[in-house]
Parts: sequence; C-alpha cells; structure tokens
Amino acid sequence: MVASGALLVVLAALSACGASKSGAAVEPRGARAVPVLPATVVRRDVPVYLEGIGSVVAYKTVTVRTQVDGRLIQVLFREGQAVRKGEVLAQIDPRPFQVQLHQAEGALARDRAQLENANLVVKRDKELVGQKLIAQQQLDTDQAVTGQTEGTVRIDQAAIESARLNLDYARITSPVDGVTGVRLVDPGNVVHAADPGGIVVVTQLDPVAVLFNLPQDELPRISDQMAHGKLSVEVYGRDGATALGKGQLELIDNQINQATSTLRLKAIVPNPERHLWPNQFVKARLLLTTHKGALVVPASALQRGPDGTFVYVIGADQTVTARPVEAVAPASDFAIVDKGLSAGEMVVADGQNQLRPGSKVSVREPGSSGGGRGGGGARPGGSGERGGRGRGDKQ
Repeated sequence: MVASGALLVVLAALSACGASKSGAAVEPRGARAVPVLPATVVRRDVPVYLEGIGSVVAYKTVTVRTQVDGRLIQVLFREGQAVRKGEVLAQIDPRPFQVQLHQAEGALARDRAQLENANLVVKRDKELVGQKLIAQQQLDTDQAVTGQTEGTVRIDQAAIESARLNLDYARITSPVDGVTGVRLVDPGNVVHAADPGGIVVVTQLDPVAVLFNLPQDELPRISDQMAHGKLSVEVYGRDGATALGKGQLELIDNQINQATSTLRLKAIVPNPERHLWPNQFVKARLLLTTHKGALVVPASALQRGPDGTFVYVIGADQTVTARPVEAVAPASDFAIVDKGLSAGEMVVADGQNQLRPGSKVSVREPGSSGGGRGGGGARPGGSGERGGRGRGDKQ
C-alpha cells in the first residue's frame, strides 16, 4: 500500500508539470515583450550631397623662362619658397642690354639734332620761296628730308623702348603667387629664350582646383541647382572623414566621358593652410540642395513588405503597429519621411525581425544585444547631420 501511494504521488506531480508546460505552449505571443531600439521622429533641415572621387590640381602652373639670351648671374629664390607675383626670381647679366640702351639714346640725340636743323632749313626755304629767290622744288625736297628725319627719330625712340624692355626682362620675376619647385638651371649658365626647360616651375596653391566625377544621370539636377546660384563643395581625404577644405563649384565639363558614363566637375577651394596638394586624391561632396523642415528617421527603421515601405510605430501601451510611409533615403544612416509619420512619434530602429503588428516591446539601450538586425540604431540627430549623399528618389 505504501508503494502504491508513492506511485500515485509521482504520477500526480508529472501530470501537474505537463499541464504547466501545456499552458506555456499556448500562451499568446504578444504577451512576451520584444527588446527593441527606439528612435524619435524629428523635424530638421537635411542637406543632400552627391559624392565623387577626384584629385587636386594647381589653380595655375607656370614654367618661368627667360625672354632674352644671356648669362644667368644670380638665382634669388629657394626651392619650395612661397613667392608673390612680381617678385624677382633670377637675374641675367644686364650689361649687354645697358649698352644697347646707351646706343639707342645716342642715336636719338643725333637724329633729333638733324631734325631741328631740317626744320630750320624748311623755315628758311619758305621765306626764300616767298621772295622767289629759290625754286619750289627745293622747298619740297627739304620738307621730305624733314619727314624722313622725323621717322628716324621715332625709330630711335622704339629702339630705346626695346632696350629698356630687354633690360627689364633680364630681371626674371614670378608671374603668379605660388610656390617654387626644383631649380632647373644653376647660376653661370647661358640661358636662351628658346630653352624648353625654363628656370623653375611656379605653382599656385591658394586657391587650388579640385576635379571630380559624378554619374551622368545627375547632370539635370546639378544644372537646375546651378541656375539658382553657386553650389558648395566640401573636400575630404581618402578616408572620407578628414575635412581638407570647402569651396564652390566652378563649372561642369563640356563633355561626358562615354567610357565611364560620368561627367567631370571643377571646384575652386581656398587653401591657405596647404592641406590640399596637386595630384592628391580626395573625396568631394557637392551640396545639391537642402530639405527644409524634413521629418527624419533612421534608415534602419524602414521595412519593406508586399504593400510597400512601412515602419513599426511604438504606441503608448508599448505595442507596435505597422504604418505605411512614403520615404526618401538620401543616406545610408537616415531617411526623410514624406508621409505617414509625425514629429515626436517613436519608431523601432532595430529589432524588427521579431515583431508582428500588436507585439509588445521593451526598450533596450544602444549597443546592447537584443536579437535584432544589428547596427545599433542610428539616431536622426547623430551621423545624419552630415546630410544625404544619394539620389534622393522615392522608395
């Protein structure tokens, strides 16, 4: 009898345990709170950017050459020196040009004396012709001589100007503000105007130009925005995070590259701190437009179903509803919502794969594991402030 009583007790316990498990199996799914990462729908201005890979080119590059032949007697710059426009870079022996100037000045003085004498002769001839003491032909001949002498004087004046110009060319100056490169000729060499190499290359680095490429499909939008004014361009290092400068879009190239289906653009960027250098590879971000007062949510909040794009909205009772939205996604970390949401509402940014309409949720902290899709749930006010980079088409 004792053994039978113990057996009944064991059977009763197993029966109670099975009933408990059976009750847990039929418990409604909505009763379990799903941990999610929420985000608030905010309204703010959102810039839209177009990104392209490019390179830096000097705004101006000038090979400084001599314009007269002579011996280079002095080099007045250091390699890599910043120079100003008009600053003397080198000096050619000026003595041959000074001699030419003196010769031209002497010839001018001689011919002016002859001109004065010719004018006096013509003046006397006119008086004598009036008294009929000489023939008219003599007066005409003396007047022709006077005209020839005037021409000679003008030639002498031009020779003086040419000699002074050559003397000025003997002082080789910088044609632009910039930085000198490697010296190509040493003092003591005889240089010629026909020399192909020149003396030094001067490169203007402030401002600089940035050439970058964008898909040809962006041409209509860029052209439309350029018609309303200058567009801003931000320049970053190859990592896309280090800001190197900011300038304005100067032009769109007049041809599209058929091989790559891209168009080339040129921006002019101030470079006072020399963060940009010719032939440097950079990333350029063209500010196309700004959405004023847009509703912004993390891009991870957008879900796609059979009926289109939707988001899970968290209600006051901590349950979620699936709400259809019309969204624009100009960036990978946030999206602009045109219809379907209001500022201040809470949406699920991470953890949607465990949700169904009507599911209860519990808020978890960013970075904690919640069984979601991962990504940590970007906030609209965080990295989204950098603005959009994509096409901005309706999803």
